[in-house]
Amino acid sequence: MKRIALACAASLAVAGIALAGSASAQSSGGDAARGKSVYARCAACHDLNTGATRLGPSLKGVMGRTSGTMPSFNYSPALKSKAIVWDASSLDQFLAAPATMVPGNRMAFPPMTNAQDRADLIAFLAQSAR
Repeated sequence: MKRIALACAASLAVAGIALAGSASAQSSGGDAARGKSVYARCAACHDLNTGATRLGPSLKGVMGRTSGTMPSFNYSPALKSKAIVWDASSLDQFLAAPATMVPGNRMAFPPMTNAQDRADLIAFLAQSAR
């Protein structure tokens, strides 16, 4: 019985470490001011707050919006059918690995591997993309 309890505790600890790593962008408290400079990488394809469509959909109101629902943008079937509600956690996961989270999406942008950059960008979007 003790071995089972220890094995369960060890499994939970490993799972906790994995979750902590994936949630690092949210828990690190992003810097919105720095996120503005990170957003510069996105600005060529995404409008921030006019609602205009560019190569990608506008990010105006992205927080709380469901993926694939901006009326003026032709989303991939993969992103439409995924129906992700964009929040800090889902944006962090998507930016870290777009093709893994939504296979078949058309965003031609490499994964944003730096967790702090993601946290900063998400903080900036939460503040500015309204």
